[in-house]
Amino acid sequence: MTANPPHGPEVAARRGEGRAQQLQQERPRLVALATRVLGDAAEAQDIVQQAWLRLDATDQHIESLPAWLTTVTTRLCLDRLRRRTPVPEAEIEVAETAPDPAEDVELADTVGIALQLVLDRLSPNERVAFVMHDSFGFEFTTIAAALDTTEQAARKLASRARAKVAQPRPEDPLADWEVVDAFMTAAREGDFSRLVELLAPDAVVRADAQAIETGTPAAIDGRQDVASFFNGAAHAALPVGIDGRAGSAWYDRGTARVLFDLTVVDGLVTRIDFRADPAVMARVVRRQGAWPR
Repeated sequence: MTANPPHGPEVAARRGEGRAQQLQQERPRLVALATRVLGDAAEAQDIVQQAWLRLDATDQHIESLPAWLTTVTTRLCLDRLRRRTPVPEAEIEVAETAPDPAEDVELADTVGIALQLVLDRLSPNERVAFVMHDSFGFEFTTIAAALDTTEQAARKLASRARAKVAQPRPEDPLADWEVVDAFMTAAREGDFSRLVELLAPDAVVRADAQAIETGTPAAIDGRQDVASFFNGAAHAALPVGIDGRAGSAWYDRGTARVLFDLTVVDGLVTRIDFRADPAVMARVVRRQGAWPR
């Protein structure tokens, strides 16, 4: 007597188990991709979970699950990017040139904490095309499918993004990033002398009403007093970005509560604003990576 082949709910259950196993294999790659595109590891985990829910809900035949998951994850990232604040710079038309392999390697090597701030210069589509191609080496056919565009358009997006990333600006935020993170490192480690070195003589601290309610001082004036306040403090502060600038924020139970908005002029911190206004905190984005030593 021959057993009847499994069908109906049993087949669906087995298919679901197989997909779940494949998703677990793909998860590190998908999380890495989403983290680089969004600049936030927590958001990336959420995006990958949403991709799994969409996979679990679909009955369609999927020829290549890795490709399907890449496309869905990328489109979810795009949706998240488009809900953020508008891109700070207008689209810049750049003449498309043949890529220099040496420049490609150099750009890929520099993608990290610092470049995460530079990516804020790009439109969502440019950002995805640049990250997928220059950071992860995806073919333009895959990028085009994820962006729902043509391969030629995907190439142009990546080329334009590369030009923007390489383009110097009179006031590039990367120098400020180094000062901000060096200051917060000195605060965490109790390096008073380094704090004084990084502060302008007339440095001040100010706080908005919401930050004062959390217990921050309303005002501190002068290099010595500001350095004394931060000396050995900021252990719960993490690196963040705010409107394309580098900053730091006090986190409580995984949520940013108070932004430390540092103003840097000529390599020195001239002002620190404690900000906790909900409208401001909604624009705070975690930066990934270790503090510079």
